[in-house]
Amino acid sequence: MLRILPFFFVCFALCSFAQDAEIFKPDSVKKEIEAVQITSSLRIDGVMNDAEWKLAKPSSRFTQIEPFQGKSPNHATEVSVLYNRHYLYVGVFSRDSLGKKAIRATDFKRDFNSRQHDLMGLVFDGFNDKRNAMSLITNPYGVQRDLLSFDDLYYDIDWDGLWRVRTSRSDSGWVAEIAIPWQTLRYPKTDAPFQNWGFNVYRNRRLTNEQTAFSPYPRSFTAMRMDYAGVLKNLQPPPPKPNIRILPYFLTAYDRFKNYDPSVKPEDTKFKIGGELKWAINPNAVLDLTTNTDFAQADADRQVNNVTRFSVFFPERRPFFLENASLFGVGVGPNEDLSGGTMRVQPFFSRRIGLDDSGNPIPIDFGGRFVYRSLKRNYGAIVMRQRGVGDTPATNFFVGRFSENFGKQSRIGGLVTIKNRPDGTNITSTLDGFFRLSASHSLNTMVVHSASTGTGKQGFSGFAQYYFTTNQLKIWWTQSIVTKDFNPEMGFVSRTDVIGTTPGIFFYNRGKWLPKKFIRAFEPGIMTEFYHQASTGKLIERQLNLNPVWFNFQNGGFLGYLINPTFQRLTEPFEPLGITIREGDYNYVRHQIYASTDPSQVLNFTMDYNWGTYFDGKLNAVDAKLQFAPLPHLSMTGRFNRNHFTNVGEARTTTNVDLYSLEGRFALNPRVQLIGFYQKNAGTKSQNYNVRLSWEYRPLSYIYVVFNHRGFDMVQLKKQTEDHVIAKISYLKQF
Repeated sequence: MLRILPFFFVCFALCSFAQDAEIFKPDSVKKEIEAVQITSSLRIDGVMNDAEWKLAKPSSRFTQIEPFQGKSPNHATEVSVLYNRHYLYVGVFSRDSLGKKAIRATDFKRDFNSRQHDLMGLVFDGFNDKRNAMSLITNPYGVQRDLLSFDDLYYDIDWDGLWRVRTSRSDSGWVAEIAIPWQTLRYPKTDAPFQNWGFNVYRNRRLTNEQTAFSPYPRSFTAMRMDYAGVLKNLQPPPPKPNIRILPYFLTAYDRFKNYDPSVKPEDTKFKIGGELKWAINPNAVLDLTTNTDFAQADADRQVNNVTRFSVFFPERRPFFLENASLFGVGVGPNEDLSGGTMRVQPFFSRRIGLDDSGNPIPIDFGGRFVYRSLKRNYGAIVMRQRGVGDTPATNFFVGRFSENFGKQSRIGGLVTIKNRPDGTNITSTLDGFFRLSASHSLNTMVVHSASTGTGKQGFSGFAQYYFTTNQLKIWWTQSIVTKDFNPEMGFVSRTDVIGTTPGIFFYNRGKWLPKKFIRAFEPGIMTEFYHQASTGKLIERQLNLNPVWFNFQNGGFLGYLINPTFQRLTEPFEPLGITIREGDYNYVRHQIYASTDPSQVLNFTMDYNWGTYFDGKLNAVDAKLQFAPLPHLSMTGRFNRNHFTNVGEARTTTNVDLYSLEGRFALNPRVQLIGFYQKNAGTKSQNYNVRLSWEYRPLSYIYVVFNHRGFDMVQLKKQTEDHVIAKISYLKQF
């Protein structure tokens, strides 16, 4: 540690000399946009040529968030708001001196990657609690992205709201015309003649990465930090009332299996009917019911070649479990910027329901979810019945969650999970808390107890995570523990019998010494990880991840170099990708380069290349991705992952393990898309591909045609294959 301390001081000195923006407090005088009531309905076509738009009150000037916090924008944005009995209408004109030539968009994927698109977003706080936010986002082609946020900390990024947008592009910029049904928005029932909501609008001009907002906020936050929001005033929405959405579906499927166990039918055709019901009981409470739940349209999992001692975490992709996931998402894990450490502990992980350990679906007979959110407290529950299949008996799942909000942005809560099947019951009990100590300081904590009646074993896990974040630096310290017998059968844990200590620091430097034409920020850092065996107290792993070079470019690309001196103590054999490494102590050093070009370009490239010693041998690894998107209607992405082992393990193995991926997206418009994905894994000798045609023939109502193929080279030189063809239609009706 003494050797790396000078690095801290050099980075600190660089930051000290930088003249940079500070975190400022919310303005006591809020910026306002006045909504104007109309009696007619608007034609939503992205042109905004209805006469009623001339009645709208113009918005005030936006303010830069990036790259120069607090400065005037280089490109103006104008916002107009109208409403009638049925809809809230918002028109946004994103002016640009280069017009259509400046627009960047790489695909028509719903919930698109914000780093690759021009975009503008609306943020609503209908309850004025300065904690809850609903964001509706679109790009210049009318592709939708929407999410729910709580405290700018917990996000439901896969929530899909019912709203309509159309856009147009011209030599003066681009226009978004939006109609939002009042049933989609959440607001209180009051006796006041008018309502004023928390409201913000933000824009990213992707060509120059200039981010601007109607009501400014510090660049280390997001527009979902609602204590910085402005005000949408003079609204007269209809009184909120219970509304119901039903989403029935019909599905037919053909399955074919080759070289499987004789108990598996070689061919089978089946039909399936099911659906979901959403009942918004009031603005705070929502009940979801599902029967014969189906996820045929969900994205297939991507294979990963894992060379670490941590279990691979596959994200949830199924729509029913993604909605309101943030309420139940208690736990600790790495952030997108890799801060916080690589240890992950979640007492509830929804992929434990309706999927086996290999990601294969298990039928769900029925289930439900109830969620209540308010300024003072949030609570909810999930109940699911999983059908018995083969050797897996029928299983009942329950999750209960409660959290109490206090102060400006703090909360304490609890969570219980119960998994019940004939051979026993597994229960976890969790207490957790988040404490916003100030705008920059926060503390996140959790303790979990697990018990299994089948084995009689009990276990414990806990963590405490401190963050200090400003525009100049981020400091964190995460302390975690997982005992040997901790077993959350409805959760996820990276590893057991471990005590983790993971402090770190990132510096955000924008000093005058940087060539500002190309480089936006210099962001070096140190991420340290120490793991001791909980049962013995012995050190079993140590990583000093030194990151002396990290440049973020003005165009959105980046370049970074890391060096990772590592110690590993193996108490049992370790088998990365089929290579056996004996027990013992190992010291090695790895180097890593991260690089990316502008991700919004027609041709963009991202690479992670690492090399160096690895346990008792060497490992060179590359993960490279190339995307070609000549227009938003067409996008092709190729990915290559190679792990080259040299003299590794008990057998002194030298080999390559390769993983190839190819993905294509072809779209007539944001509502009709053909998506294909192919993956070949040389390590497991498997080939998988998935082709999906999707047509959103009316808002949130879909027709899908899906083809899945999986192939494996098995013993006795036989190749197992399975093919599935699925056709599904769903219809959303809102009352």
